[in-house]
Amino acid sequence: MNDGKIIQVEDKVPVSLLVPLSIQHMFAMFGASVLVPFIFGINPAVVLFMNGIGTLLFILITKKKSPAYLGSSFAFLAPATIVIKHYGYAYALGGFLAVGICICLIAFVIYKCGSDWINIVLPPAAMGPVVALIGLELASTAASTAGITGDAISMKNVIVFFVTAAAAIFGSVMFRGFLSVIPILIAIILGYIASVATGIVNFDAFMAAPFFALPNFSTPKFDINAMLTIFPVILVIVSEHIGHQIVTGKIVGRDLIKDPGLHRSLLADGISTSLSALIGSVPTTTYGENIGVMAITKVYSVMVIGGAAVISIICSFAGKLSALISTIPGPVIGGVSFLLYGMIGASGIRILIDSQVDLGKSRNLTLVSVVFITGLSGVSVKLGNVQLKGMVLACVVAMILSLLFHIFDTLGLMNDR
Repeated sequence: MNDGKIIQVEDKVPVSLLVPLSIQHMFAMFGASVLVPFIFGINPAVVLFMNGIGTLLFILITKKKSPAYLGSSFAFLAPATIVIKHYGYAYALGGFLAVGICICLIAFVIYKCGSDWINIVLPPAAMGPVVALIGLELASTAASTAGITGDAISMKNVIVFFVTAAAAIFGSVMFRGFLSVIPILIAIILGYIASVATGIVNFDAFMAAPFFALPNFSTPKFDINAMLTIFPVILVIVSEHIGHQIVTGKIVGRDLIKDPGLHRSLLADGISTSLSALIGSVPTTTYGENIGVMAITKVYSVMVIGGAAVISIICSFAGKLSALISTIPGPVIGGVSFLLYGMIGASGIRILIDSQVDLGKSRNLTLVSVVFITGLSGVSVKLGNVQLKGMVLACVVAMILSLLFHIFDTLGLMNDR
């Protein structure tokens, strides 16, 4: 392929290119996807299986027009942990199912009523900083995953992190030809080699793993209190989904809110979460890591994302392969995340630039300022057992302010400075 060539959403990719690109994509999603089941205390195999199935369903429902990978959702961590502690994991699954069904209903309402309201409640001056916050608030997560924060920092982690990050950063701007589209994969490989050389990789789990194993499927149980504990997370999911679809659309140069439509992508998200709950997996959501990889590599093809989904399904049954991938240490994941999350933040700034937002106008400057400070200040609002903070709280504040500004403008109360 030629340097700088964009592989568009509908482009067919030859097998010789499809395999390494799909592996790269899956690796970029893997760390975050398996972290959620580890926190919940369940085997990640069923999660890898459902992430793959959910992604393939998403591609199908969105008519192969929206390049998104569905991974484990972090939004459910706080309420689900409470439910698991008091009721058990099966009852958390019941809450996941209720949320998934409700998301499908919201998608139906959007299908009937349209999505033009988004331009009113989330104009570019609000959406730009909200999207930027998706990446910026993950910055600390990348650093902590890499093990380079805190008082006791291992020099081995630092070495592996710098090898990985350097390969990703310099590779993304210096690699040519075929290598220019797989800088993340190369960074992961070099980081893993550095991990083995420094002795931070433990192969015990790999040696003990069987060659073949079925995912640990289970079914949900229902309790109204457990469901109500998890239910408010819907606000988080919908806000996050809208933000991801808008920034993905900006990257690929298409309005995904209109075509294939927010109703289709949200429906796919809801169906995937519902099916996950029915087989014992965690809820799924569109992934920021997917956005970062596309921004760096300019590879948007749904064939590549579908290939990553198939590899994830294979890993859920292949015990040895799944265990080997699980040995990729935090400094490697954190090293590539530094670049991936930064790319998402830059995409938010790009929205402001591409939309020619005039910060000389007081309404635009006020929106951008308040949204950024809300997201980065650490302030939070609790709704039952669900805590709104960071990008999600900033998105809610942005929607309220934008709607009020629209009403004031209609009434002629804005000063238009």
